[in-house]
Amino acid sequence: MLKRKRAQQTELEFISIEELVPEDHLLRKIDRTIDFTFIYEKVEHLYCADNGRPPIDPVDLFKMLFIGYLFGIKSERQLEQEVNLNVAYRWFLGLGLRGKAPDHSTISRNRRERFAGTEIYQEIFDEIVLQAIRRKLLEGKTIYTDSTHLKANANPNKYRKRKVKKSTRSYMKELDKAVNDDRKAHGKDPLDPIERKPEEKENRVSNTDPDSGYMRRERKPEGFCYLDHRTVDSKHSIITDVHVTPGNVHDSVPYLDRLDRQRERFGFEVENVGLDAGYFVNHICKGLADRDIYGVMPYTRTSVKKGMLKKTDFVWDEYYDCYICPQGEILNYATTNRDGFREYKSKKEICCNCPLLGQCTTRKTKIKTIHRHVWEEYREQVIEHRYEDHGKKIYDRRKETVERSFADAKQLHGHRYAKLRGIENVSEQCLMAAVCQNIKKIAMHYTRGGTDNYFSLFFRQYRHLFRPVKGFIGLLSQSGNSCLQPVQAFS
Repeated sequence: MLKRKRAQQTELEFISIEELVPEDHLLRKIDRTIDFTFIYEKVEHLYCADNGRPPIDPVDLFKMLFIGYLFGIKSERQLEQEVNLNVAYRWFLGLGLRGKAPDHSTISRNRRERFAGTEIYQEIFDEIVLQAIRRKLLEGKTIYTDSTHLKANANPNKYRKRKVKKSTRSYMKELDKAVNDDRKAHGKDPLDPIERKPEEKENRVSNTDPDSGYMRRERKPEGFCYLDHRTVDSKHSIITDVHVTPGNVHDSVPYLDRLDRQRERFGFEVENVGLDAGYFVNHICKGLADRDIYGVMPYTRTSVKKGMLKKTDFVWDEYYDCYICPQGEILNYATTNRDGFREYKSKKEICCNCPLLGQCTTRKTKIKTIHRHVWEEYREQVIEHRYEDHGKKIYDRRKETVERSFADAKQLHGHRYAKLRGIENVSEQCLMAAVCQNIKKIAMHYTRGGTDNYFSLFFRQYRHLFRPVKGFIGLLSQSGNSCLQPVQAFS
């Protein structure tokens, strides 16, 4: 028979908060595998030792921020409400059932005042990476780098135009030396050294967020945004580096500096890198060769008018230092310009009577000129890597590592939009999102199957001690001891 249930919300029950949080909850896994006590040491110098009101525990403060990024909570005000309502969040912060979550304004003030201008977020990120290294979850031998855009918190229609100076590339001194060496090798006089003045260009500067950059890229939304340049390790897709720039900065500009930072900070012995087509430039290819790193990048096709001959239609002869056109004529070396390009030119008297002249050049001089960079050989090496089995294997992993990392960040951790304004605040957002993705991967790796397996955690960390035992058991199993057969599943 139908019976109406009366709402009874005034009953008193004796219950522990431990019973209300499921054993396989993500926060339980994180709490059991990640050590956050290092935060005390990192923030100690930011607090007064003997004056002021008692602060909120800094570990709990950052744990609260982690909850926001782990579960895609958009604002600090909403984060305060969710912590007060969610039992699992309360358990993770140690609040109990009656404790009150820190006020959202407390988080804001700490971010704007205490932590502003510090490297605390970078230090926390680095420490989590070091924990992953100690747990053997990354090797630093094969890494992947790419960038993704975050839409800035700025109106795309409110801007002013301003002339800005383009930053001088860090490799220009090295390029000038390479140009003069190349000219000497060809019997040319070296170029006089000149002071390279930064070029000026007109940029759109946002009125609401001047730190952002106006991005115009093919198949990308146009507008003010930031770029998150991220590096991911191949073994378990642990994020090893995060760097934020305005949206109008080319991907290749910060790459080598960030690569060197990882090698110095974490001691990585990088052997292979997989990169997007945006990094396929001469100085990146040379930089990888100088560091003895095997680089794999996709080939980018040069835009040529329909019906015109491409540069690849001309054969490069390294021995005689010349190009050979489709008609078998030779384009000899002419000079090397300041931009680092050798110029190979044809002879006018031969080209005038060539049947392919209309497809070769549209210049009135009827002279075909082909440019070859002084570092072109390094670029050609990277092109060859794409066709090797080792290179194909490396590049195939790219979509499973850095691309998937960005997809998870956008779908689950609020990485589509910049929550705050200013490059420092956006850097905080990107670093904290990466930290949460890393601690999530570390926790899930050691808690497979839904419940924590402490034996599995111990065995994976000290597997090298069990290898002799495993081999001995395997020999016994092959000798006919059927009772030992199930032990093979131990490995």
